[in-house]
Amino acid sequence: MLHRIIFFLIFVAGGYIIGIREDVAPQGLLWGAGLGIIALILEYVLTMVGFGTVLGGLAGLSVGLLFAKLIYLPLKTVFTSMDGTYIGVIFNTLFGYSGLLLGFRAGKDFTLSNVVQAFKSRAEESHTKIIDTSVIIDGRIVDVCEAGFLEGTFIIPQFILQELQHIADSTDSLRRTRGRRGLDILHKIQKISTITVKIVDEDFPKIKEVDSKLVALARLTGGKIITNDFNLNKVAELQGVTVLNLNELANAVKPVVLPGERMNIFIAKEGKESNQGVGYLDDGTMVVVDNARKTINKQVDVIVTSVLQTTAGRMIFAKLKEEADREELKMARH
Repeated sequence: MLHRIIFFLIFVAGGYIIGIREDVAPQGLLWGAGLGIIALILEYVLTMVGFGTVLGGLAGLSVGLLFAKLIYLPLKTVFTSMDGTYIGVIFNTLFGYSGLLLGFRAGKDFTLSNVVQAFKSRAEESHTKIIDTSVIIDGRIVDVCEAGFLEGTFIIPQFILQELQHIADSTDSLRRTRGRRGLDILHKIQKISTITVKIVDEDFPKIKEVDSKLVALARLTGGKIITNDFNLNKVAELQGVTVLNLNELANAVKPVVLPGERMNIFIAKEGKESNQGVGYLDDGTMVVVDNARKTINKQVDVIVTSVLQTTAGRMIFAKLKEEADREELKMARH
């Protein structure tokens, strides 16, 4: 109560000071008191009905008066025989009052916290990702998250957990190991501070395939699918769902290799063609070397001849450095 009295006295004092300057001190005192009373009434109304209700009422009143003006102007010529002032008053009263009531109703639930929550939900939705089973078992997603390239909310539907549990309970030892690895990867993702993991019960009983359920869930939530499954990638893109493919990311960050470059690799096995040897770079890229069968289980220098980009990844074709040097020497002689 004390703060309201002080608030009122400030208005009174301000009106009195302005009145003295203009040589109308009594009138200034009355104007200051009047404005102070109006301010206190407005403060009381805002406290009782809420800021959102008042704001909605003012917005509704403004829109109602605007509609009244827009409708009255073309009809003004029809009422030329009558006093247009009365018609304008009727229209303004009718539409203004209607807009005021609608504004009160619409603004009743309006609060700043609701606005902040709406923007927060929209932001969370744009950062929502749905993880495929293959990515969980693959495990590289943990390194990508820890490096800071992925953040936000990860949605794990129950049917994905059920699939992982089914794999982990398999009688086949390899499948059982993969399933248990997937469950361990999920626990690691939950511990990453920049990731929020949400388990959802949303299911689609009419859809049998897990991949199709993932696409349906992504369309429902507006999230992105993280996968390394080529077929799921294509199906999702055809239905307008954004896909983050870890294999594409891995290929994108691989160092660029150009024909003519020299590298040292370990020849691990035979190639498909006669006399070929096959080695691998540190990132797993396959290097096929001509006439390298005799160097299997040895470290050799090779010269890159060509690079082939496939859907499964990148392949590098090369030849032994000794052969490249001999060919270059022959060309120099000729």
